[in-house]
Amino acid sequence: MNRTVLWRRLVAELLGSGFLAAVVIGSGIAAQRLSPGQAVRALLENAAATAAGLFAIISMLGPVSGGHFNPVVSLAAAASSGLRWRDAAAYLPAQVAGCTGGAVLANLMFARAAVSLSARDRSSAAHFLSEIVATLGLVLVIFALARSGRSGAAPAAVGAYIGAAYFFTSSTGFANPAITVGRMFSATFAGIAPASVPGFIAAQIIGGGLAVVVIRVLYPAVTSPATQAAVTQDGAAGVIVSRERPV
Repeated sequence: MNRTVLWRRLVAELLGSGFLAAVVIGSGIAAQRLSPGQAVRALLENAAATAAGLFAIISMLGPVSGGHFNPVVSLAAAASSGLRWRDAAAYLPAQVAGCTGGAVLANLMFARAAVSLSARDRSSAAHFLSEIVATLGLVLVIFALARSGRSGAAPAAVGAYIGAAYFFTSSTGFANPAITVGRMFSATFAGIAPASVPGFIAAQIIGGGLAVVVIRVLYPAVTSPATQAAVTQDGAAGVIVSRERPV
């Protein structure tokens, strides 16, 4: 388990989530202004900034809190014995508050209203399926690296995966309930209508649950009280890595 005191981890999750939302929404606003009427170019700019931002933010704060910035990742870590359930419950409001604050900050940095609810509808069946797939893949990337002893690659891998998800999913790969809530408060290229938020979050939870099952199948070395002595914390990915051989 992470030995850093909980309040420091919560501060890291709050700050990291805030930076993440500011990067996603701020770069979306900038892309819209820099490339008016050029949707593909604007999406590429938004995706590139988000991928680079994720790499930097996870590298900066991962050693403190595990660098989750995502309720689904925190819950998956708890389900895999990498985080206490009560700590995961404490992470969630910090992540949502951070992403909401980051959205407000992004709006203000571009001289927009601090809060403006998005009207961008993303409620189709294709969007729902896309969020299941995007979240499944994200959690698989994080935990596969952790369980195979390659957590040092997590910041780059997570950034690369989310950058790709902007293009291979119709939803542009939110894969994160906290950022979904945050993006609701920005009527911009990166926003999401409030009515679309519950469906996105439901799909993300389903994707995260499926990922936990797949990880247990592919990487069956699971942390348990009997194996705690053989387990160490890898801060780059924020999940437990067992040093035992898989069974």
